[in-house]
Amino acid sequence: MHARDDADSLDKATRDFMAARPQLFGIAYRVLGSAAEAEDIVQDAWLRWQRTDRADVLDPTAFLATITSRLAINLAQSARKRRESYTGPWLPEPVDTTADPQLGAERAEALDLAVLFLLEKLNPVERAAYVLREAFDYPYRQIADMLETSEANTRQLVSRARKHLAAERREPASPEAHRRLLEVFLAAAQTGDLSVLEGVLTADVVSYADGGGVRGASRIPVVGRLRVAKYLAAFAPRFWPQSDVRWVEANGRPAVLVSADGNAVALLSAEVSTRGIERLMWVMNPEKLATYVASQDS
Repeated sequence: MHARDDADSLDKATRDFMAARPQLFGIAYRVLGSAAEAEDIVQDAWLRWQRTDRADVLDPTAFLATITSRLAINLAQSARKRRESYTGPWLPEPVDTTADPQLGAERAEALDLAVLFLLEKLNPVERAAYVLREAFDYPYRQIADMLETSEANTRQLVSRARKHLAAERREPASPEAHRRLLEVFLAAAQTGDLSVLEGVLTADVVSYADGGGVRGASRIPVVGRLRVAKYLAAFAPRFWPQSDVRWVEANGRPAVLVSADGNAVALLSAEVSTRGIERLMWVMNPEKLATYVASQDS
């Protein structure tokens, strides 16, 4: 009888965990900007859940979200030190959102690559508070308990994150305008058409290439309309002729997966406002590309 009870208990624990899993991954991914690290956190949360006295847990999802948030904050604090020694610009690891457009959240907030890139400038606790509030709609009091702080401090953390994003971001373009501008940009980048490139880029555009030190990506961001246009035009003849281009979705936005000889070499995404293209993000780090491509194939 006792063994049967244990089996039933583990069955229920597994069901509760699987029901919460999309949310747990969504929290960890937004705090860390890495799908691979988020998977590790979710696995760790599962091991802890198995060892927990679950008879005392009234709301399994909230309990698991708390464990996941704290684990993600701890890992983000050590990841921050690693990223300081990262070769060239660090960009978040893209995720395929075709199956889950909101990646486990109530709403698709803090999922855009440009937003995750900006959130990286905040400390991990601010990031977690913002994610739990904006993407998962947790009440401030509950977030305070989850992060072991006061409700007043939680409100301040979220407010600081909102102000940081508002200061760094312009009004995003509509999804249709975003796709249209990216299409025009891609055609001009492939042919090295300077005048069209200058027409779609904002005056203070920044192009970031994350090669992780492995690929021949620019190790410093390229800044300004003319500089970015000339840079793209210069490498167009070498980069595009032997490449295959496929439209994909990454982090809820249209993106372009560039391959050569059947291997992914870059994922291009952009932050597009009503003014034009504000940021270009070229993910070229083979590890980040491999994770994205594998999730597409699964």
